[in-house]
Amino acid sequence: MMLDCLIIGGGVSGMQCALVLGSAKNKPFAVDKNIAIITHQRSSHLENALFNNVLGLSSGTLGKDILKESKAQLSDLYSHITQIDKEKVLSVDQLKDGYRIKTNRNTYNSKIVVLALNYSKPFMIDGLNEYLIPHKKANVEKDRIQLLNKDHLIKEGLHCCGTIAGHRSQFAIAAGSGAAVATDILTNWNGGKHAKVHDKI
Repeated sequence: MMLDCLIIGGGVSGMQCALVLGSAKNKPFAVDKNIAIITHQRSSHLENALFNNVLGLSSGTLGKDILKESKAQLSDLYSHITQIDKEKVLSVDQLKDGYRIKTNRNTYNSKIVVLALNYSKPFMIDGLNEYLIPHKKANVEKDRIQLLNKDHLIKEGLHCCGTIAGHRSQFAIAAGSGAAVATDILTNWNGGKHAKVHDKI
């Protein structure tokens, strides 16, 4: 089976990307899309985060609670998005009509792949090493990495968001990056006509 979009990474940017894509479920251009997210979160920096400076989050919010709640939110509101848990991606290889993603348990094919990973070494996904560069917005002594991209796009059908896209490790920036990629994908599905999704009262 060919997925329309596979998001790799269940941190801030990946989950925000999934939530925005999920919220477009009633749009004619997105209604039949097959979307999945690999929600591997063990290496997410949210595990040890405490938030006091994020608009919309109560002071004292813990990152580990956000990780847990975001998976429940995605499941409750947008159950058509498949959550793949306890799988680690080993390789991403380009095909004629998309990408083959191999994990420690399965193989998936997807037209679009979104890499929503953190910027720490080592980077263990084969097939992407040619795009690795030093992170442009992290302290040099931290030795962080990013994927070479232009406005989140590495190449056709291959996106990145969050810190691996070259953004700073700031909650609002990571979330915004994931949302930006989602709306770019929705725009693509909408035949190039700019798309965004907002629920209304």
